[in-house]
Amino acid sequence: MKKKYFLPVFLFVQIILLKVLALFPDFVERYYSNALYLYISKISRIFLGWIPFSVGDLCYTILFFFIFRWIYKNRKGFFKNWKTNGLTVLSFVSVLYFLFHFLWGINYYRIPLYEKIGIEKEYTKEQLIALTQKLITKTNQLQLQIEKDSTKKVVFNYSEQKMYEMSPNGYGLMTNQLSKIEYKNESVKSSLYSLPLSYMGFGGYLNPFTNEAQVNYLKPKYTSPLTICHEMAHQTGIGSESDCNFIGFMAASSNKDVYFQYSAYAFALNYCLYNLEVMQEGSSKSYRKFINKGVLENFNENKTFWKQYHSWIDTFFEYFYDKFLKFNQQKDGMESYSKFVGLLINYDLKYDVIHAN
Repeated sequence: MKKKYFLPVFLFVQIILLKVLALFPDFVERYYSNALYLYISKISRIFLGWIPFSVGDLCYTILFFFIFRWIYKNRKGFFKNWKTNGLTVLSFVSVLYFLFHFLWGINYYRIPLYEKIGIEKEYTKEQLIALTQKLITKTNQLQLQIEKDSTKKVVFNYSEQKMYEMSPNGYGLMTNQLSKIEYKNESVKSSLYSLPLSYMGFGGYLNPFTNEAQVNYLKPKYTSPLTICHEMAHQTGIGSESDCNFIGFMAASSNKDVYFQYSAYAFALNYCLYNLEVMQEGSSKSYRKFINKGVLENFNENKTFWKQYHSWIDTFFEYFYDKFLKFNQQKDGMESYSKFVGLLINYDLKYDVIHAN
């Protein structure tokens, strides 16, 4: 086989191998997620975690420069030389596809979290209502504890860097089955692309090539602790968005800092209200009247922030990421984010982790 065909052919070989690998989650769990990946992630975070800026974002900038430079240089006669250019593109995609999966992406094929911790993921409307009521009580308590006035929104005075430093604390305090999830070697950065992320509709992301957790520092601060803990969950080797939302909630709510707890409970409450609406339009209204005005102000603050960036751009990226997730073992796509509510309901039923007076 000629060298120019090797990488394009290897791309299709990789796709087939991953489809086969998806049939053996136990193998992935044992030999990749709990073995090889632990060494890969540790090395990446030790070498890059101390650098104060996002190395991954810088690499993307350089990569984009060379991509556009190549396109510009080959713009004349591009389609005339379609075979050569096509092989070049496929070779490039093949290398990225390999690095993505080798460095992190294979975690998409591991055993689902709900199976490992022995809970169900389905729930009834009555169970959702019961959890919503508990979350309203707990979120109200935390808001009042912080602001001393039920009508004031919670304002965070922490810097982004301070929150990055505080976030790992919650991981060490998780109990029961979740105590097995460890977070070491911090590598959390404010994304250099926070403005583009806002237009794309993303609060953060994990760079799979550098294992840096990237946070959109422009969004409302009260949402940051949950986002940080969510991205840290990805760093521990969890691919599923619903699982990361669940772990993010448990880590932030386990943190001794009351602001972190508020971020977690406000996040979970908002998703429960959303899921009630999905079940029956208008069904969340009767519960909103019991929520402190200050909490609702935070909800509106977050809604207003994302609304100002809404355009065809975030619509496109929502569609693109939905397809990406479905291609990578998450059949619910973007809806998988809200599926964490089922995990929280069943985990609370089993361990009674949400205590509201």
